Amino acid sequence: PAATGEAAAVARIVSGPAALMGRALLVRADGSVAGGFGAHPELDRTVAGEARAYLDAGRTATLEIGEQGSRCGAPLTLLVESSVPAPRMIVFGAIDFASALVRMGKFLGYHVTVCDARPVFATAARFPDADEIVVEWPHKYLERADVDARTVLCVLTHDAKFDVPLLQLALRLPVAYVGAMGSRRTHLDRNTRLREVGVNELELSRLRSPIGLDLGARTPEEVALSIASEIVAHRRGGTGVSLTGAHTPIHHEGASASRIGSVA
Repeated sequence: PAATGEAAAVARIVSGPAALMGRALLVRADGSVAGGFGAHPELDRTVAGEARAYLDAGRTATLEIGEQGSRCGAPLTLLVESSVPAPRMIVFGAIDFASALVRMGKFLGYHVTVCDARPVFATAARFPDADEIVVEWPHKYLERADVDARTVLCVLTHDAKFDVPLLQLALRLPVAYVGAMGSRRTHLDRNTRLREVGVNELELSRLRSPIGLDLGARTPEEVALSIASEIVAHRRGGTGVSLTGAHTPIHHEGASASRIGSVA
């Protein structure tokens, strides 16, 4: 599954009766199961349920369970390995700043798509690091794009004719992050336009705009770092404040358990 980009979890017995050692069960993202342990049927059912939970979280860990699928009986130790495809970053707007953000997204392990309705700007020559370049109206592409709870959407167009229909849709999708570039004046004007097309306050509260953390960024690379920093902070539960003199934890263990890229 990892080779084909398919999300799956493999549960393999690593400690227990010799007859069961090495036997494995595979659970796919759609819930289907392949293989099994050839022991008690309840063991397969219980492990499959546990493996689905590990897969949802993108986790790899060991699992202790009884030979008959309960918490009692002869103990077994299983290694549950989750393999998930790289999360997606979709950059809307093939502007100069986008090229640096594409490189930053790749560095963080994202599968990066650049989308712009203007074919003269959305080219492989301008974005050699992008995994995919799409020439299409942004909201039309997003309507058919495969997104999930790890997807980040970066709207760099700062043009109402693109932004409004795009953000109207984006803010209603179950994605991890939606950010939009623009000045504070652009932000206020865009929010007014979004309210006029029916976007409510709860949906608007999901929008990170102006996009990025306050790093005093000027160059495209600095702006990309600012955006990436906000994405990481949002994902990991960070505050974005300096650690010097702060009393907040360095690592936020309670943040999302999802991981970038494949989990070995």
